[in-house]
Amino acid sequence: MSAPLDVAIIDSGGANLASLRYALERLGARTHVSRDPEAIGAAPRVVLPGVGAAADAMRRLRGTGLDTVIPRLRVPLLGVCLGMQLLFEHSAEGDTPCLGVLPGRIERLTTSPGLPVPHMGWNTLEPLVADPLLAELPAAAYVYFVHGYAAPVGAATIAGVQYGRPFSAVVRRDNFWGVQFHPERSAKAGAQVLRNFLALPVAGSA
Repeated sequence: MSAPLDVAIIDSGGANLASLRYALERLGARTHVSRDPEAIGAAPRVVLPGVGAAADAMRRLRGTGLDTVIPRLRVPLLGVCLGMQLLFEHSAEGDTPCLGVLPGRIERLTTSPGLPVPHMGWNTLEPLVADPLLAELPAAAYVYFVHGYAAPVGAATIAGVQYGRPFSAVVRRDNFWGVQFHPERSAKAGAQVLRNFLALPVAGSA
């Protein structure tokens, strides 16, 4: 049996830290939650979770210096929900400058009849580009969303979703991936995404 994998989960202050950690550990990963830049920089894999407001989350990252560490990472990083949004250049939520790893701006979802905002519930992934993070997922996989802001479909989008209009459900640039949904709450499909993340090769460290 291979040794457990190590994953650093950035302590972003979100309420989903425990459930995300449990979901990874159920897959055999050895995890640790940290906001220490040195520990994050040395980890073989990193998860950036997030629940809440973009401005508050960026303030916490700047307060620890992680706003400069994260963009320099060379290991697989997975942003989850708000954590994915923080990878972009800017968020309309609070007019917030973000990490700038991915080009583009996060925009507020538009309310329409039958489609309230926040978007809360299960929706279908629409893969656009083959990617190892999406390997072995069933066709039209259902995953769980809770969010009021989203990234438009763009060059970094590898899977979209429809909620009134299309937006990015999964994004990637180099060693940085992001999912707008919550894999830790997305049953078998979410577990497969996390399993795929744990299988990504580690090329180096910061």
